[in-house]
Amino acid sequence: MSAASAVRASALVFAAAMLQAVIVSSLVLGGGAPDVLLVAVICLGLSRGAVPGAIFGFAGGLIVDLVTLDTLGITSLVLTLAGFWAGRYTETTGRGRRLAPLVAVGAITVLAGVFAFVLHYMLGDDVVARHALVTALAPAVVLNLLLALPVRALVRATVHEGDAAKPSREVEVVV
Repeated sequence: MSAASAVRASALVFAAAMLQAVIVSSLVLGGGAPDVLLVAVICLGLSRGAVPGAIFGFAGGLIVDLVTLDTLGITSLVLTLAGFWAGRYTETTGRGRRLAPLVAVGAITVLAGVFAFVLHYMLGDDVVARHALVTALAPAVVLNLLLALPVRALVRATVHEGDAAKPSREVEVVV
């Protein structure tokens, strides 16, 4: 990843984190809210791999935790794992598949919701399992799936994915 591409990706994560914390988190539709930052981190993980996905997830989660004054580290940990999972998916099986963004966003949204619930439960926060895992999670998955393709296109245009995500087909000649 070039320096200019990293700066553009960082700006995208910052904008998505601010948008999520200030506007999108208060848009409750059908009992759940979309998560623009989660979808952006997943798309960056799909584009750039596991380690950059984890780094951008941590940075975005830290921004959201600081802006919302929520328990520091929960969102960071969840988004770090989300970016890493997305990157591993594309590095192992998802590369070149047309539905990879939808599969990754759907599966990782569910995993992130369950993991966030478990973290809040372990910290002793009052969390109702039915609300967190059914009432809010089902609409969130649908809303995130609706955001997946437009955000993927925005990430590809902003970060200029180009040849960076394609495997190298260079042949080494051994003499």
